[in-house]
Amino acid sequence: MATSRLLRSTAAVFAATALLISGCSAQNSATDTSTPPDRTNGAKDENTAPDSSVPALQPLPAAIPADLRPYYDQKLSWRDCGVSGFECATMKAPLDYAAPSASTDLKLAVARKKATGPGSRLGSLMVNPGGPGGSAIDYLQQYAPQPAAVRARYDMVAMDPRGVARSEPVECLSNQQMDSYTQTDQTPDTPAEVNKLTTAYRDFAQGCESHSGKLLPHVSTVEAARDMDVLRGVLGDKKLTYVGASYGTFLGATYAGLYPSRSGRLVLDGAMNPALNSRTTSLDQTAGFNTAFTSFAADCVKKSDCPLGTKSADDAGRQLSALFKKLDAHPAATGESRPLTESLATTGVIAAMYDQKAWPVLREYLAQAEKGNGRGLLTLSDSYYERSPDGAYAN
Repeated sequence: MATSRLLRSTAAVFAATALLISGCSAQNSATDTSTPPDRTNGAKDENTAPDSSVPALQPLPAAIPADLRPYYDQKLSWRDCGVSGFECATMKAPLDYAAPSASTDLKLAVARKKATGPGSRLGSLMVNPGGPGGSAIDYLQQYAPQPAAVRARYDMVAMDPRGVARSEPVECLSNQQMDSYTQTDQTPDTPAEVNKLTTAYRDFAQGCESHSGKLLPHVSTVEAARDMDVLRGVLGDKKLTYVGASYGTFLGATYAGLYPSRSGRLVLDGAMNPALNSRTTSLDQTAGFNTAFTSFAADCVKKSDCPLGTKSADDAGRQLSALFKKLDAHPAATGESRPLTESLATTGVIAAMYDQKAWPVLREYLAQAEKGNGRGLLTLSDSYYERSPDGAYAN
């Protein structure tokens, strides 16, 4: 199972903890758990409540400015990706669209799989999985098989957004620092723990500024959408055809707002409300995790070997709360230097909420954790954070 870290905010993850362990009732199965959109130019302060006064995104001029024309006229040099059927290329984009300069250009990674029925080809179909921060290339190559009828008529195209994966990734912490960060208690019980968590957040932000300070002011939804338009032009498509999921729907809606005359068929799967601020979106996401966990718990208690008991979903939530509390006091052994802390266990549970296919694995790993073996939940947590066995983290 791979989540591709489609939820990036640690704070949002642990805001969900209180509901995950409360046993609140809900009816629906696993839901979309995407993270809030980043701020765009002209947006209201992210801590204000959303309302009908949020201004609409203003379209950019239809004519391509002369100083951006070289980016639209560039030719991509396609090469083998190492993945069957895919080609890869690198596209240049301006770091700052307001002041483009070749000396500061970004190199953005692009991949495509050509239409299987070239005689009936309609153009390119661009995809984005959301996040923000998910690799569109990984998503296309590994997790997003499209119907044969679509693949026959469209070149399938993905571009890792600026600041992500292969496209000038934002760097914040070393691998060792990330290990420490992910183990930090996200539900502090004492002033000392509050101070430790506050310090961890501050160090993370300072690390991003230290390693990627020049890039950070130019990693936004608006700029990612503008990069998409450059790629559309480079590929020779008059209009953008696009499939976006989760936060990718916000990216698609932003594109449509900026380039209404160049927006073609846009499929927005699980559309986000672009008027919501990050706090409201995080609360909605928390509700989604709660719904997903309640569905898991309701299914689990029907099985005689459910590690959270067989009484009710509410009682299963209380059992999970007790497990987390035990791990907070006494982390479980994992067979390596990192024990399973409450923080890592919570992330492991959340990672399994993205897909019902992960539920049997989660039941097994919860049973192991109850017996003092934290290896399984640590594995789930590592998959969420994209930590490889050698200790390296993906962007």
